[in-house]
Amino acid sequence: MKFVGAHVSSSGGVFNAPLNAKEIGAKAFALFTKNQRQWKSKELDSKTIDKFNQNLEDSGILAKHILPHDSYLINLGHLEEDKLIKSRDAFIDEIERCHILGLDRLNFHPGSHLVKISKKAEDYEAQIKQAEDISLDVVAISMNLAIEATKDLDVKLVIENTAGQGSNLGYKFEHLAHIIDKIEDKSRVGVCLDTCHTFTSGYDLRTREAYDKTMSEFDKLVGFEYLMGMHINDSKVKLGSRVDRHHSLGEGEIGWDLFSFIMNDDRMDDIPLILETINSDIWKQEIEALYRLVK
Repeated sequence: MKFVGAHVSSSGGVFNAPLNAKEIGAKAFALFTKNQRQWKSKELDSKTIDKFNQNLEDSGILAKHILPHDSYLINLGHLEEDKLIKSRDAFIDEIERCHILGLDRLNFHPGSHLVKISKKAEDYEAQIKQAEDISLDVVAISMNLAIEATKDLDVKLVIENTAGQGSNLGYKFEHLAHIIDKIEDKSRVGVCLDTCHTFTSGYDLRTREAYDKTMSEFDKLVGFEYLMGMHINDSKVKLGSRVDRHHSLGEGEIGWDLFSFIMNDDRMDDIPLILETINSDIWKQEIEALYRLVK
């Protein structure tokens, strides 16, 4: 069974997110548990927690179908020590906030190496790979430290693949595999596939043949046992453009066929399938359209 929703607003308090999800007919949702563009946020008090739990119960949505996202400021692959420490501390706080709310997973972007490399350099590709490999190792170390610091908490760290814009890590399935391979407690790790990111990073999804090939490669390199969520988005930009520009379903370069493949793929059962499309006014219609694709 599929559980489709959207990344809803938690403006005014996290307890509003379940209400916003229910309003659009969602069976799953994503949220930020704090302001995603600030390092610090006030602690979750008992009144807020109780209200969140009550609204979640009223929505009928299960905790395992909620995919919280961490702050955009966090970079677990940062190569500057002071900024890396700040990111690690903030990440641990995000894990603890999820636990307090009874949520069992935290979605995050792996990070960026931020190394400036001239495209005119003869060994440009080699320098890029070196910077990525070093930063990917730092991500893995950051995750291991976070897991150890929260060893009594059952919150899985869900790595999201990226479009590969700028110096972002995670645009290759090999990057996800590289990180997971170095995690000591793999029971605390998961993956979120974003359809727009997957497409714009160079993996075609538009036809049955292309979809099967891409998903087979994901299974071979990463493994569907790690898939704990998906972001369901079309793309404003072309295959392999390495640019992160989401679009409404069926309005972009990917088209509707992909979403039919997903809605009829048993491997995507019982995980949150989250819209991050550009027009929240039509999320309800997009959710309904996705369920109509089920054969």
